[in-house]
Amino acid sequence: MSEFCTQHPLLSYTIAIVILLSAMLALGAATGMRRVGAARGRSMDVPFESGMLPVGSAHLRVPIHYYLVAMVFVIFDVESVFLFAWAPVSVAAGWRGYCAVLVFILFLFGALAYLWRWGGLDWGPKPRRIAPRHAGPAAGTG
Repeated sequence: MSEFCTQHPLLSYTIAIVILLSAMLALGAATGMRRVGAARGRSMDVPFESGMLPVGSAHLRVPIHYYLVAMVFVIFDVESVFLFAWAPVSVAAGWRGYCAVLVFILFLFGALAYLWRWGGLDWGPKPRRIAPRHAGPAAGTG
């Protein structure tokens, strides 16, 4: 058996996963609650967990700003992973590695400044400028 596992590791891993999944499904089916007849019908009409009846459609319109913020988050999150990977070797990298990371961080700040200037970080509606009030002629002069 161990010779088979060393010669075919992917196949043995796949077999182990199939056995594990089959055992989990069989245990769930054997120990799970069964509702038959009228009880099954009643349980299907009850809201799950929260107890609130669903209202309206499940299809909601999400503003486009959400997707923009999500993409920016993923981009900066991946870049922070690069910085975390650099941190343990920062001393061994020396000044050359420090300068490379400094250039990388400057690119990050440049991208952030571009997004800020472009309005990619603005979430709400644009604020309106209110014209200052001009005081009319004062009473009693003239």
